[in-house]
Amino acid sequence: MSAISTDPRTEMRTRATRGGDRSPVMTLLILVATIGVLGYSVFLLNPANRGDFLPYTLVIVAESILVFHAMMSMWTVLSGSSDPATFAVNAARKDLYALTTDDKPTNWAMVLNDKAVTVDVFITAYGEPVDTVMATARAAMQMKGRHRTWVLDDGDNDELRDRVAMLGAHYLRRHGSAGAKAGNINNALSVAKGDYFLILDADFVPQKDMLERIMPFFVDDDVAFVQTPQSYGNESQSAIATGAAYLQTMFYRYVQPGRNRFNAAFCVGTNVVFRRDAIDEIGGIYTGSKSEDVWTSLLLHERGWRSIFLPEVLAVGDAPESVEAYSKQQLRWATGGFEILFTHPLFSRKSNLSVDQRLQYFVTATFYLTGIAPMLLLVVPALEIYFDLRPMDMSISAGQWLLFYAGFYGMQILLMWFTLGTFRWQTLTLATVSFPIYTKALLNVLTGKDEGWSVTGAVKSRSPYNFMVPQILIFVFLALTSVVSVWRDTMNGVATLATIWNVINTVVLASFMAAAAREERALRAARRVERRARRAMAREQRLLARAERLHERETRTLAQVSHGSPLLTAAVIDEVRVSLEPQAEARGTGEPAMATGAPLADSAPADAPRTGAPYPASSLVTDECGIASVLLDDALPRVSLHVPRSARRRAPYEPLATVPSRTVMPLRHPGEDEPAPAGAEHVRGRATDAFASARLHLEETAR
Repeated sequence: MSAISTDPRTEMRTRATRGGDRSPVMTLLILVATIGVLGYSVFLLNPANRGDFLPYTLVIVAESILVFHAMMSMWTVLSGSSDPATFAVNAARKDLYALTTDDKPTNWAMVLNDKAVTVDVFITAYGEPVDTVMATARAAMQMKGRHRTWVLDDGDNDELRDRVAMLGAHYLRRHGSAGAKAGNINNALSVAKGDYFLILDADFVPQKDMLERIMPFFVDDDVAFVQTPQSYGNESQSAIATGAAYLQTMFYRYVQPGRNRFNAAFCVGTNVVFRRDAIDEIGGIYTGSKSEDVWTSLLLHERGWRSIFLPEVLAVGDAPESVEAYSKQQLRWATGGFEILFTHPLFSRKSNLSVDQRLQYFVTATFYLTGIAPMLLLVVPALEIYFDLRPMDMSISAGQWLLFYAGFYGMQILLMWFTLGTFRWQTLTLATVSFPIYTKALLNVLTGKDEGWSVTGAVKSRSPYNFMVPQILIFVFLALTSVVSVWRDTMNGVATLATIWNVINTVVLASFMAAAAREERALRAARRVERRARRAMAREQRLLARAERLHERETRTLAQVSHGSPLLTAAVIDEVRVSLEPQAEARGTGEPAMATGAPLADSAPADAPRTGAPYPASSLVTDECGIASVLLDDALPRVSLHVPRSARRRAPYEPLATVPSRTVMPLRHPGEDEPAPAGAEHVRGRATDAFASARLHLEETAR
């Protein structure tokens, strides 16, 4: 096979998912939004419009952060191109399978620069559901192009190990979890020796042509990695999932492609293929941060390597669906950004980054400050309501304020609606209420506090209220402030801008509270179902245990009337104690009496004396306590084999040998001088031989 077989449906899908295509309308909207940003900035910085110091300072700080990032985003979007593939890449894609003769797509050797290359696929797992990991592993093994699939299990899951082995993929488990995800990958690199490796999170299911679309970009020897977007298939599962997914759509569709222009596209931890030589040059995936992806990208760019962002959706995963999962994910990402800001001087002369790369990484490092800015703006209306402190001069009318405000925020919302085709209120909500997460990340970096590694897909379901205490307190404060403000405006007969602003903030946080309440109800319903399932399982186990006891009792009862009675297990044979109890003494009489049981006339010797009565009966039985007893007539003793209770607990009842039911034990009292009757002598001989044979058989079986 000399070229890639092209499926029209695949090409259609590729064009549909390819980002960065800017229409003239979009370019116009970006230019208008830029004018709105500049106009709003001039309005705020005009000394004539300056209000009281505290609220004005809060507004300037918060809006400066937002304005800077809005301008940088629009500049990056305008700089990008729709397709990063060059002529050399397209030629390499055409000849990717030039040396292939196999009919099976998964065995097609991939060729770059006339050389067959090897690819390892790493699926990182750390406590995710086994079914989730296996779905990714199955899809990975079905990708076109020769490759080896590895499941890197940091969760020490034996079930996952067994299922991966059944699938035919490679399974790798290490001792300890040093370095978190980065350490897991580095450990795999010490075993797998492919020229390139693809990293997939456990929940990101790849498409069959993923390697086929990515590998041709490595025809250029200076390309260190190729990154593709994160796309989510569970956007409709919850308000959190919807907001989290759409928050990143703008970034992956327009911002990351624009970074190709500056060689500043960075790795996002999954859906990325690395060149092995590039990673070896920097000593492996960076392990000094929980955000190993962006740090690894930074180190590679400083070494002069290139990166490419391919705006095609080639794998689909899961967005965080709960407040807990979203909080932990954003905390991890924000921590990595702030670490770069405070621990890695981007504008140092020692850095080998270009000016464009420095600016792009500075945007990355400060991006999560945009999540802290809303916290400052939430306080501003309350300062006016309670202390009559205004951010702008009294001469500024509400209409003027709204005009410039809409020129900035209104155009941002319009631009997002046009690029995404819709506007999701969940996106605005999460952008407003995430400030406690980013503030915690900032404080952790400043104080050197380390947060434990957590995986989005493996987060345990706990109450969302455990992770939103600051938001709850702020909501209560804003709600009370809105009541006070509305009452004040009603008394004054005029609606103020502070009241409108505060009510809007309250509604936004209320929507977040409502989403958390729905999540809490769902968790409670799930817990009730789980408790019912546990109770049903416990009840079933009790019934099974009772059935087993009844079955064991029935088995023992049947053994008493069968032709053979189970004796003892080899495990307890040495703990059997033989005791002789004269039944005649127990009865208090010396007169012979017939015992219950079948007659043994056929067992008596030919010369045995006949008294006209049937021969004394005997039987070997096992009662419920596990005691095997020999019952004879009242004139002879009863011989019992007692199994201690401790021995019965250690060694469950397992019949290994039987003694015929018409066999009895030796019949003689300790110290008895006179011989027993002739019939008893015969019985004694038979019993002695039978017991000795049974014991020998048990010992041999035990060995």
